[in-house]
Amino acid sequence: MTGALRAQPAATAASTGQSGAPRTLGLDDLLDIRTTTLSALSDDGRFAVALMARPRSSMGIDYNRNFGDPTYAAPQRREAWVIDTRSGERIPLFTEPRVIGGTAWSPDAGVLAVLVQRQDDRFDVLLWDRATRRTRSLTIPGGRYAFAGSDMRWNSDGTSLVLAVRSEAWRTKATAEFARLTTGPRIVQSSTEPFLAWNGLQRLGAVESVVQIDRRSGALTEVLPEGMRQQWQLTRDGQLVVYSEDITKKTDYDVIGGTEQQLWVRPTAGGAPTQLFPSLRTIRPVWDRDGRRYAFTRDDQLFVGILGDTSRTRLAGDTTPRSDTSSTARTRRARERFTPVAWVGTSALVATNRDGVWLLNTASRERTMIVASSDSVLTTPRVRYVGAMQNDQQLLMTMESRTAWERAMLRYDIAARRLDTVPTDSRIIGASTVSADGSTLVVSAGAGNRPADLFALRGALTSWQPLTNANPSLAQTSLGQTELLQWLDADGAREFGVVHYPANYVKGQRYPTVMLIYEDFFNDSWDATANLLNANGYVVVKPSVRFDVGFPGEAWVKSVTAAANKVIELGIADSTRLGVHGTSYGGYATNLLITQTARFKAAINISGKVDMVSFYTDSPRLGVRNTHAAEKSQDRLGATLWQQPQKYIAHSAVMFADRITTPLLLMTGEQDHNVPAINTREMYYALRRLGKEVTWVTYTNGGHGVPLSSMDDWTDFHTRLLGWYAQHLKKTTP
Repeated sequence: MTGALRAQPAATAASTGQSGAPRTLGLDDLLDIRTTTLSALSDDGRFAVALMARPRSSMGIDYNRNFGDPTYAAPQRREAWVIDTRSGERIPLFTEPRVIGGTAWSPDAGVLAVLVQRQDDRFDVLLWDRATRRTRSLTIPGGRYAFAGSDMRWNSDGTSLVLAVRSEAWRTKATAEFARLTTGPRIVQSSTEPFLAWNGLQRLGAVESVVQIDRRSGALTEVLPEGMRQQWQLTRDGQLVVYSEDITKKTDYDVIGGTEQQLWVRPTAGGAPTQLFPSLRTIRPVWDRDGRRYAFTRDDQLFVGILGDTSRTRLAGDTTPRSDTSSTARTRRARERFTPVAWVGTSALVATNRDGVWLLNTASRERTMIVASSDSVLTTPRVRYVGAMQNDQQLLMTMESRTAWERAMLRYDIAARRLDTVPTDSRIIGASTVSADGSTLVVSAGAGNRPADLFALRGALTSWQPLTNANPSLAQTSLGQTELLQWLDADGAREFGVVHYPANYVKGQRYPTVMLIYEDFFNDSWDATANLLNANGYVVVKPSVRFDVGFPGEAWVKSVTAAANKVIELGIADSTRLGVHGTSYGGYATNLLITQTARFKAAINISGKVDMVSFYTDSPRLGVRNTHAAEKSQDRLGATLWQQPQKYIAHSAVMFADRITTPLLLMTGEQDHNVPAINTREMYYALRRLGKEVTWVTYTNGGHGVPLSSMDDWTDFHTRLLGWYAQHLKKTTP
């Protein structure tokens, strides 16, 4: 059972303004595919800042420092454009791509603050005047500097910029600690230390102070002293700062990057702080636009509060004693368990529960269901709240079917209590931002199998004004169709996946087919690897898998082989020319899969582990992640190595290398400290010892996944990938 084909826009001489037939996507094209993000939107919605990144401009990453060195910022160079969302005028901020940490508009949109990297890892704060289009630097005195992750906010009247900074003393300490753990001459780690060494270094990356700088005089005022914190924010009037303080005592093995935080509030002008929460471990406050009202869930009870008032009002939550475990009590508790999403004005709250999305009046306690949606019910749509427009009278959400490529925006009129559907022409909607005054919505959206662009919407939301056209060359490039695939896995459960067809696909003709695997796939968003394989004559199938904790190894063989059966049954795939590959967790899945079936004629494992036992502790920069992934999160083994060692052995493909008959290409980065190359290397030596076909390629300067260490590494990587499939699925020399 399949969905309808989604055709890509045809490129013609008339539509492209150029003569000749559409061209085929090549490696050089992939280097210039731009990814576009909205960096800032002015309060009145008039001016947007778009950042565009492409692989060609981001080469030269030092993967040794990129994993663990808190002073390092990877050189992701991006184009920066200021866009008038009404006229569409685009103004480049720089003549060439720069490493940009972030941007922030002043309240009147007259000045744009931009974080730009210097030659070292420090960042300059540049102020761009919109009227004159001139830029000047804002000096940060006192031996402090901005960094890649510096949050920036303007004060209420736009006279000062408030931002996070670091000290030169911190930099010296962090640099020395990274060197101690990487260059020696001796590296000592001890269980008497409260933190794993690399977790301790990670924690240094959370140290910052917050300062306020007058944009005209340059005078600096300290808002928060140097400390370890995960968040800080100003009230809208700039009078108060809410911030967290770290009180973690030792490494927490139950949470990746686990920390214990307290939440405090104090006047920005100085004064004694007031504690809001002694612990944020189970609390995620949601703040209103003024930054003074907040909502949170604790022990399944929904509360609201306001700064300056120590009392909190319970808005929802069942009060049945926990000792009552009857089905009626459990159902009631589940329905009364609300999670706050966003404030609407100062007296209403958007919240979700197991039944859907609700509007809760914080004064009258009235509840209104906006739309039914449940993660456990496949027939209900997936709904995501976007924001409020029209003076907080209209609520916007995106809606996406879970069983078909049907997408729309939902607009809820609060006064009329009416829910309207706004068509999106099947665009896949990503990040969405509503301006502070509620007049303008800017969305990142793209047609199926196309990179996203930015659009502005106002009023009835029926006119999609394009703000960017990041990849005009794709209009001249021949791309294939895509299709939503449905099938039943080995357990009889319905699964979904995406099929990418070659541009010149002929129905009824069987093609060499590559199964590109990871976890779940549903939308046909842009996929560079899939399109590169399509351009070289392969059908690409991206199947979803269903996992059971403790038995993840079965998931791929149950779903991937069933998906392969489906595309063979439909006359799409050639059963004698099936390939499979994945990256990271998908590479791990690939290796496990080919120990359980011999039907694939070629396989590629990119940065995927092959030995769960050694992966558990083999990273030279081990933090909690490796152990947590195995025990509790992505790897889904559900136990420690010592509780169930058989699970670790059963999910280590290297232990069953003798069963592999599929020619295997292993691709690793020597500077990958996430899945170290030495782990994947075990499979090379095992298969070599067993007399089986295997090639291992490691990029000495590469990291995790596709190497952006150099143009040469990037080109070699993709050329080898295509060559492996050409050799084994087409029996040709690439």
